[in-house]
Amino acid sequence: MINITEKIYSKVKSIMDTWSEADIYAISFFVYSNESYEYKEFSNVSSFAISYNTESDCEGADLYDEERWNYAFWRQDEFPIINPDEPDELTNLLFEWYKENGINSIGEEDDDCYDEDFNYIGKGPVGHYELLQIVAEVAKKLQLEGYTEAHFGKKLPIIIHGLEYAWYDIEATQKANLNGEADTFIQAMKDLGMID
Repeated sequence: MINITEKIYSKVKSIMDTWSEADIYAISFFVYSNESYEYKEFSNVSSFAISYNTESDCEGADLYDEERWNYAFWRQDEFPIINPDEPDELTNLLFEWYKENGINSIGEEDDDCYDEDFNYIGKGPVGHYELLQIVAEVAKKLQLEGYTEAHFGKKLPIIIHGLEYAWYDIEATQKANLNGEADTFIQAMKDLGMID
């Protein structure tokens, strides 16, 4: 049985161990699918990269400002973890994990993914939601073991997201930050009308 969560956790932690900027205030776990992303015979597959933002990057933005919380304003200096376009051992292992768990038709999307009010209720292309759940478990483990506080000297939110903060991104972020680390982010996104 493939323990993909532990493998991803190890890689994420090894990268985060190298981060030393003193004014980091939030960590990004960016899970994103794109029709141009390909892995072997699959297309529209999801990638995963990590990064962070600092107080210096947002130049004193107020606590609930969009500049502080919307990834579009961040430096986006990403460290790839799962990169289907340039697969490594971990990317290959993820696709083996998909197969082992009966997750087929990777990258395909459900045609019926909007409710009667045209709100998106889908889970992204096949494989995306599953990767998101793995990523949420990795972030949750980091938070529960007190990693951010020990390494950075303070508790930090780990924000799990794509470009559009879908319902499942918010769900994953809340699941990962069980002790309220992401409460300010959630409130800011509500205030900005980016989530309900």
